[in-house]
Amino acid sequence: MGKRLRRRTLALALLAVPIAARAQSSTALDFLKSIYEPYKQAGFKGQPYWETERFFATELAQAIQRDLQEAKKRKEVPTLDGDPFIDAQAWSIASIGYAVSTGSIGSHAAAVVTLTNSGQPRQLAVFLIRTPRGWRIDDIVGRGGSSLRALYKLR
Repeated sequence: MGKRLRRRTLALALLAVPIAARAQSSTALDFLKSIYEPYKQAGFKGQPYWETERFFATELAQAIQRDLQEAKKRKEVPTLDGDPFIDAQAWSIASIGYAVSTGSIGSHAAAVVTLTNSGQPRQLAVFLIRTPRGWRIDDIVGRGGSSLRALYKLR
């Protein structure tokens, strides 16, 4: 009974820690998995990338948000018209693999996310930066060298 009570107390304590604080202590790999793993579930509708601060570094988040707002005003499709995390508009993800390299300072990381979408292998280079809110995506480079930052003309 004592072991069960300790587990329950630990679970309640973890619930009391704000989610943002837990996210800050996670590794770059944990952050990537929190984004990509749900894509393997049948019926998953995709990550809400329009919640930009949740996923992207400040400059990229602001550029995406600005573009979304301007497109809405013009009643047009935004510059980003697919899912930025998988570089596609539709998906059926069978597998996902990760290779992450963290810089010597520990504030930057580069990753290769390998996935199989509708039977087709695909690799994405994902560049991460540690912010006060935890790890965030600074760029995603997809097939043919297409870059999320370049899409918004960011350096």
